[in-house]
Amino acid sequence: MPKVSFAADIKPLFRDIDISHMKRFDVELDNYVYMSNPDNADQVLANLSAHNGEPPSMPPGGPYWTADQLALFTKWQEDGYQP
Repeated sequence: MPKVSFAADIKPLFRDIDISHMKRFDVELDNYVYMSNPDNADQVLANLSAHNGEPPSMPPGGPYWTADQLALFTKWQEDGYQP
C-alpha cells in the first residue's frame, strides 16, 4: 500500500476557509514544512479530535473530520510525514 502523502492525501482535507482562518494563529495547514514538524502535526490533530465528549475545536463549528479522516492523518504521521 502506498504511503500517505501530504500533497495528495492530507492537504486536500483542509478547506480554504480552514487554511485562512488558522493562518491568523500562525498555523500553516497548507505548508508541508510546518505540518511535517511532529509538534505542529500533533497540535493540529489534537484540535481536530474530540476530547472528553466535547466536540473538536477545529474547524470552528464543524463540519468535523470523520474517524477515517483522522485515521488518515495519523497514518501520514506513522508513515514518516511523506511530502
